[in-house]
Amino acid sequence: MADFDENAVRAIVRDVLNKLGSGEIKSFNIGSGRSDNNGIFDDVDEAASAAFDAFKALSKGGFAARQKITDAVKDVTVSRAREWGEFEFEETKIGKLEHKIGKLEIIKGVPGTEWIRPDAWSGDNGITHEEYAPYGVIGAITPVTHSIPTIAGNIVNMVAAGNAIVVNPHPGGVKSAVKAVSEFNRVIEKTTGIKNLVCCMAHPTLETFDAICKNPNIAIMCITGGPGVVSAAMKSGKKSICAGPGNPPVIVDDTVDLDKAARETIEGGAFDNNLLCVGEKEIFVLDKVADEFARALERNGGFRISGSALDRLTSEVFERKGDKFSLKRTLVGKDPQKLAEAAGTACPKETRILFAETDRNHPFVIEEQMMPMIPIVRVGSFEEAVDAAKRAEHNYRHSAIIHSLNVERMTLMARELNTTVFVKNGPSTAGLGLGGEGYLSYSIATTTGEGISNPKTFTRKRRCVMAGNLNIF
Repeated sequence: MADFDENAVRAIVRDVLNKLGSGEIKSFNIGSGRSDNNGIFDDVDEAASAAFDAFKALSKGGFAARQKITDAVKDVTVSRAREWGEFEFEETKIGKLEHKIGKLEIIKGVPGTEWIRPDAWSGDNGITHEEYAPYGVIGAITPVTHSIPTIAGNIVNMVAAGNAIVVNPHPGGVKSAVKAVSEFNRVIEKTTGIKNLVCCMAHPTLETFDAICKNPNIAIMCITGGPGVVSAAMKSGKKSICAGPGNPPVIVDDTVDLDKAARETIEGGAFDNNLLCVGEKEIFVLDKVADEFARALERNGGFRISGSALDRLTSEVFERKGDKFSLKRTLVGKDPQKLAEAAGTACPKETRILFAETDRNHPFVIEEQMMPMIPIVRVGSFEEAVDAAKRAEHNYRHSAIIHSLNVERMTLMARELNTTVFVKNGPSTAGLGLGGEGYLSYSIATTTGEGISNPKTFTRKRRCVMAGNLNIF
């Protein structure tokens, strides 16, 4: 295995601590990690060993056990959605409570065992059967922005594929992760008799991340996080399925119903106070319709802040380091009213999102900020909009949105940005099957190219061949 990049991991931990704003990870009494502790462990080796035993038990249970488990996980997530949503909101203090609950209620949209179907061929030279085999134990790194939803969605996908899981949650959402994983294991054991199918670190730290990456019982990694954690995982020597950062641009042209475009932009960008990685982060609008589009935003729940208010908010949100900016994170996921206060102004309580006009080089355009404040940039042509959108997206190949009735323009933007998710004439959430066709997942592997994850993402193809003239037709 390749040498583990400890400096990269330490940088990740520093970043995590900065995000928490506390200077330390607060611990709490959670248990010893014994086999009767519903999958909660202090020691990675113990967790990985327990998960490997659970994987072997799951293998014996076959597809029937996988189906029972994924059904049970979906049912308990939906039934506890309000309780868990309130708990996570209280712990993380980011996003919007109703959306925390909503993200758990829609877990039934995550695909399960129905995706694991073999392929087969028969002909003059015999029979070939290809099936989707599990890896074994998957090390999962989950974010503070969607702690329980990501874990629940990963369980459905990964267990449907036949795997067990060891979770290293973001320290800012570890209590939520522990609460949910404990209940998941209780239900799984009651349903199938399998213990510790999902193991969770009680105190996620530098050492636990390092140990998960190195543990021989953990076959692959699944990462949902920023560029630091993605980079470190990809240097670990294990196969890594990485859902990295995004900064999704929006283009609005002169062919659309501007009220509809504004309404849907706010619907996606304001969801959970813009914590979604697919959420609208910056808007490029043709100059000839920019004024009317701004008025449409105001009619649909947006609040325009002045240039001076923007300057003040920018100084509260970003820290300048040479010619670059970094996010301070204290206002990440906060309500628009809180942002307006930081900007030295006030907005109505019904405001869903703030917006302000900027140039294309403004830090709110260039940096992913994850808060309900969207910059608007005027452009003279569609080609200019695409060029600016491509620069703001940073070639992350994550997500992009367009509001246009011109098919040639849609095609041009799709080809130039080449993102994993590309939404036309809808909110960004439509790209996750919410108001659009398709399926839901909270892990979108943009960096490594697997796309929106599903059970097949967590399998390896295995081919069985019987050679010979077996064709009876």
